[in-house]
Amino acid sequence: MEILHQFTDLFLHLDTHLQEVIQTYGTWTYLLLFVIVFCETGLVVTPILPGDSLLFAAGTFAGIGALDFGRLWVLLVIAAVLGDAVNYAVGAYMGPKVFTQESRFLRREYLDRTHAFYEKYGGKTIIIARFVPIVRTFAPFVAGVGSMTYARFASFNVIGAILWVTVCLAAGYVFGNVPIVREHFTLVVLGIVFVSILPGILEYVRHRRDAARR
Repeated sequence: MEILHQFTDLFLHLDTHLQEVIQTYGTWTYLLLFVIVFCETGLVVTPILPGDSLLFAAGTFAGIGALDFGRLWVLLVIAAVLGDAVNYAVGAYMGPKVFTQESRFLRREYLDRTHAFYEKYGGKTIIIARFVPIVRTFAPFVAGVGSMTYARFASFNVIGAILWVTVCLAAGYVFGNVPIVREHFTLVVLGIVFVSILPGILEYVRHRRDAARR
């Protein structure tokens, strides 16, 4: 419970904690952000790490000059691309057996949800999933498990990473320091999360409705 409380506090007060990190570690903050983004996208067992909201917060501090926007953009795009590439490789190595057996670390419902995304959107899932928490972590893994070639995956991976990092960082850079946003940063973070998971909620409702009609 203590770990959950600490994670919740970190998640809801990203601005405060990121400011403390910047003040304490300076340039090393870039490495920390790189590692977090890489882990969220590259390690299938860490889907709950903050992604969209962390990028927004980083963009906010770039807006006041505490971080360099250009350096952030380059490093985090690289982290996102490498993360998905590693995730794809792990999925390709483990193979389809992950869908036929239970695992302590891979929640079947997450895999099923991501698989449903592929059925609906095809290869574009890699791009769309960048903006959907949890699915973002599992999409490259499922691509590796499936039949998508790496060459095809790589193109979607790079495009998705550039779009995701650019949109989230730029949103923080432009809007993060607007007074009303700064004063209600926690609500903004929650709003980002809600908007991110809304497509998944709508898809779930649609699936349940269609199943009830059968």
